[in-house]
Amino acid sequence: MNLLISNDDGIFALGVQMLANTMAIAGHQVTVVCPDRERSATGHGLTLRDPIRADVVESTFHPTIKAWACSGTPSDCVKLALGALLDSPPDMVLSGINHGANLGTDVLYSGTVSAAMEGVLEGIPSIAFSLASYASQSFQPAADFAKVLVEHLYQHPLPCLSLLSVNVPAVDQQEIAGVAMTRQGIRRYFDIFEKRVDPRGKTYYWLSGEVIEDIDEPEPNSPEMAGIKSTVTDLEWFWKAQTDVQAIRQNYITITPLQYNLTCASGLASLQNWQNVFNFQPWR
Repeated sequence: MNLLISNDDGIFALGVQMLANTMAIAGHQVTVVCPDRERSATGHGLTLRDPIRADVVESTFHPTIKAWACSGTPSDCVKLALGALLDSPPDMVLSGINHGANLGTDVLYSGTVSAAMEGVLEGIPSIAFSLASYASQSFQPAADFAKVLVEHLYQHPLPCLSLLSVNVPAVDQQEIAGVAMTRQGIRRYFDIFEKRVDPRGKTYYWLSGEVIEDIDEPEPNSPEMAGIKSTVTDLEWFWKAQTDVQAIRQNYITITPLQYNLTCASGLASLQNWQNVFNFQPWR
C-alpha cells in the first residue's frame, strides 16, 4: 500500500518515526512529509503569505522511506505532498503518532487531526493516531495497532469517507482493555495567559492551561448535542456508544469517526422561520 504520513510534532519526533518505520517494515511504500519543527495546535491553518520550503531528510527513517521536512503547517505538508512531491495519490493518509491525546474538543485545534482531515478533503481515507500521554515515550503499541487498523481499513473500506481519530492509552500492551468505537466527548480547559516582559521591556503573553473538565455524557438537550440530535436517526445506538474521553480512561483504544461538514442540522431547521422575516425587510 502507498502511504503518506505527516504529523504536527515535527519531522524528528519519535512518534512519526515509529509509525513510519513500522509501516515500512510491514512492506508498505511510505512517504513522510512533516513540519520541520513542532506545529502543535495549529488547527487547519495554511501558509499563504510566505513561501513553503521542503528539504529532503536522510538517515532518520527506514531506508525505503522518502522523507521531507516542510516549513509549513501540518495541513501545508499534506497539501504540498499531494500537489507537488508525490507522483501519484497515496492509498491512505496517516497522521501522528501524536505525543498527547486528541480527545473530545481537542480535535478542533489539533494539527494532527487537521493533517489527516486534509487527506479526507482530497477524497483519500485518512487516520489520525495519538498516544494519550505527554510523558510516555512508548509508541510501539500504538504503531502496532496502526499497522493492523490500516490493513483492515484497506480490505474493508468505510461506506462513507470519513476521518478516523484513534487514541491509544499509554499503558503496556497487555494492559490495553480492547478497542472501543466511540463518539466525540467534550474537554474544557482553564486557559492562563501569563504576562511577561522581555529584555527590551516589551510585554508579551504565554498561553498555558490545563484540562478542568472531561465530560463523559453530555446532556441530550445540551448545546453540544443540539446539532447531533436531528442528524442521528436512531439515537439509541448513538447514546450507547462511549465517548472517547470515557473509554480512554478505561484503557481502551478509541476509534472516533469525524467529518469536515460542521453544519448544525437542528440549527438550520430553527432558521427556516427567519426566511420570510429577512426577505421583507427594508434593507432589501
